[in-house]
Amino acid sequence: MSRIWRMASVLSRGRVRCPWHGACFNINTGDLEDFPGLDSLHKFQVKIEKEKVYIRASKQALQLQRRTKVMAKCISPSAGHSGSTNVLIVGAGAAGLVCAETLRQEGFSDRIVLCTLDRHLPYDRPKLSKSLDAQPEQLALRPKEFFRAYGIEVLTEAQVVTVDVRNKKVVFKDGFKLEYSKLLLAPGSSPKSLSCKGKEVENVFTIRTPEDANRVVRLARGRNAVVVGAGFLGMEVAAYLTEKAHSVSVVELEETPFRKFLGTRVGRALMKMFENNRVKFYMQTEVSELRAQEGKLKEVVLKSSKILRADVCVVGIGAVPATGFLRQSGISLDSRGFIPVNKMMQTNVPGVFAAGDAVTFPLAWRNNRKVNIPHWQMAHVQGRVAAQNMLAQEAEISTVPYLWTAMFGKSLRYAGYGEGFDDVIIQGDLEELKFVAFYTKGDEVIAVASMNYDPIVSKVAEVLASGRAIRKREVETGDMSWLTGKGS
Repeated sequence: MSRIWRMASVLSRGRVRCPWHGACFNINTGDLEDFPGLDSLHKFQVKIEKEKVYIRASKQALQLQRRTKVMAKCISPSAGHSGSTNVLIVGAGAAGLVCAETLRQEGFSDRIVLCTLDRHLPYDRPKLSKSLDAQPEQLALRPKEFFRAYGIEVLTEAQVVTVDVRNKKVVFKDGFKLEYSKLLLAPGSSPKSLSCKGKEVENVFTIRTPEDANRVVRLARGRNAVVVGAGFLGMEVAAYLTEKAHSVSVVELEETPFRKFLGTRVGRALMKMFENNRVKFYMQTEVSELRAQEGKLKEVVLKSSKILRADVCVVGIGAVPATGFLRQSGISLDSRGFIPVNKMMQTNVPGVFAAGDAVTFPLAWRNNRKVNIPHWQMAHVQGRVAAQNMLAQEAEISTVPYLWTAMFGKSLRYAGYGEGFDDVIIQGDLEELKFVAFYTKGDEVIAVASMNYDPIVSKVAEVLASGRAIRKREVETGDMSWLTGKGS
């Protein structure tokens, strides 16, 4: 790893945590121990002589910078028994891919089938809203050769319509049937659409695929873009389009962006950053009508009666779990459609596991409260735990949630689970966007966010991961010695 990366990282409990994305690596082996990411680091021989440090390394290891763990290969190819598989994974996002890779890393050599609604091999979907111009091959998590080499079969544009848990069989939309021994459900979520008048007009998008993202950029170039929703997806899209579009407008029901997630003060500071970059906000209102000219979007009408010129509209107003196909399956769903799992990612049906955006699970360091956390990092962790328990390793999920976003060249990092926070303690300067915000509930810090304050979020994540509670009084004084003095 580079000198800069090492200087900013957090060293604790035999592992080093990345200051930017929260991934953790074992300092003895370089193995990836907490996510996000798929690969581990190389380890090198180090010798210290007379205050000089000597590192012995191959040129290849230095150039690659990453190491794929040793994996088993499939010894039971599909030819001759294509109607059955040992492991079936429904959904090829981070949870599904990590599950498949973990099985191979743990020596599993039987058949694995990964099916996805997408036309592409597994890709980095969160990047779609941050880099709308990105092509599918740039977003791919693994090349085609990887899946071939390790015998991970991927069925693209394959929609499961029925799961028969009694006979351990799924039915696809085209009528194809596949039996399984173990099943992972990682279907992800479906974006909510607008329900207003004119919702069927052209050039209104929920960004779900690289093709969606690419079309938005083409339509917005030099023209008027409207984004509905000031959450992460909406704000990332708005930030990206400012240098492409003639105008960018954001419509949001709340009074500030990110209010429920980051609080009013942080939301207002970020809103000002966007306004300084020519983004116009229409807050505490919603869309009442989409007007078209020759079938294509021309205007967005707000309930406040304001009319916005619009050549393209991106809708980012949340998502619902894509679990409709499970309603008659006998697999439990909660009132919102999420799949409840235990700490081992097991559903109520033996041999059936679930992971990713569509699940609720017990969050260990919040007293096992059942939560849904649709983060990229969390999907990785859940996929790994599910795979371990398919192999009867009795692994339990215990990670601290961690996420990040980037807008206008500035990165926001967040760790913890802040839902229900009742106070926000801010240190630093919100105006200068150099701050750390501690989210508290009662006397306890339950989450932290920062901008230009690395590696504090990774430090807090390590403290929370160790099981130590952080008290509100510890962060109110501004004295960070309790945090920065140890383990840096």
